[in-house]
Amino acid sequence: QVQLVESGGGLVQAGGSLRLSCAASGRTSSTYTMGWFRQAPGKEREFVAAIRGSSGSTSYADSVKGRFTISKDNAKNTVFLQMNSLKPEDTAVYYCSHGGAIATLTPQRTSGYAYWGQGTQVTVSS
Repeated sequence: QVQLVESGGGLVQAGGSLRLSCAASGRTSSTYTMGWFRQAPGKEREFVAAIRGSSGSTSYADSVKGRFTISKDNAKNTVFLQMNSLKPEDTAVYYCSHGGAIATLTPQRTSGYAYWGQGTQVTVSS
């Protein structure tokens, strides 16, 4: 079992920044792929970013490229999502996820992740 706890969400004005954190505990290691997804009201959960544990390589959704940065601290089993130049359309509940080989190959698919955090709300006002 893996437990994921997100933090760092909140209310911010358009153009502002937030940094989300996700602390992993349990049966995890730095070799797993970690992802961030988000879900707005009435919409499906969508991929935001992922970082592969083995290589550290990253993937981003086109909608956040150049504005969001995913990183991790292996010693603390923590992954971060730095969000800059936030837009009202970034408003959503953001979820941290933990995945294995499938997530490494296709990080944008929710089916590749076995564990999910409880989510943290990000609200961007215009």
